[in-house]
Parts: sequence; structure tokens; C-alpha cells
Amino acid sequence: MNIKFLLILFSFLSLFVNDMNGQTKITKTDAEWKKALTPLQYEILRKKGTEYAFSGEYNKFYEEGIYHCAGCNTPLFTSESKFDSGTGWPSFNDHISNNVHFHEDNRYEMNRTEITCNVCDGHLGHFFTDKLKKRYRKRYCVNSLSLKFNNIQK
Repeated sequence: MNIKFLLILFSFLSLFVNDMNGQTKITKTDAEWKKALTPLQYEILRKKGTEYAFSGEYNKFYEEGIYHCAGCNTPLFTSESKFDSGTGWPSFNDHISNNVHFHEDNRYEMNRTEITCNVCDGHLGHFFTDKLKKRYRKRYCVNSLSLKFNNIQK
């Protein structure tokens, strides 16, 4: 299967799930999240932590496939949208369907846009608009620990 087919399939299937964002929310207690995630995943996904730059397994990873939420397995990004931003975190220029949610984040006296999984509300990272070569480019800067990669078999 190719990536474009999978993107079309995910977009089509999302039309048949019901709630205000087209998806069914996953809610768990804090204890359930601690049991389901590693301590580092819990710190990032549930407590809005950040892994060290250049430390994540997907920073310099370029296999073909789909990146899913490590908390609930929702497909979030494709390898086609991944690029090396030089920031030390996996970067993407687009997300799948409406699976990523945007929030204003003013912590640490910074004005940023936080991105979370639209299904389990897990913290993924931040969204930036970069000015590159006199044009603006979207960049989803994501923690590797918030992702789970599934390769595409040819």
C-alpha cells in the first residue's frame, strides 16, 4: 500500500466516527495512564514534558510508514510529511486528518502552540510557522516518545 492511499483511507474512515471532532475520545485515570505508558512516555504525554534535543529515536529516522500516538495508537503523521528541521526533534509539515489538536501554550513566558492527540489528549510537542527562503512553512516539532512508528509493507 502506498501512503497516499492510506491517507485517503484514514480521512474517509474518520467521517464515520462520532463526536464533535469526528472521533471518540479515550479517557483514562492517571493510574491507568501510568500503567499503560513507560515512565518517560507518561512524563511527556500526560505531564507535557519534553525529551532532550537529538535524543529521540525518530529524530534521524526515515523509514516509510505512519507515526501513531504512543498513548492510543491514533495515526498522526506520515513519513511523507517528515523532514529534518535541524532542531533535534522529529519534524513534520502536516498531520493526518483532524487527529492533532492545537492549544495556546504560554508556559515559561513563551507564546507557542501546543499540539496534542485529538483522541487521548496526549501532549505531542509544538507547532511553529518557520520563515524559510521568504516563505512560511509549517513545522510540527514532536517528541519521539509520544510516537509509535508502523512501517508500510510493500
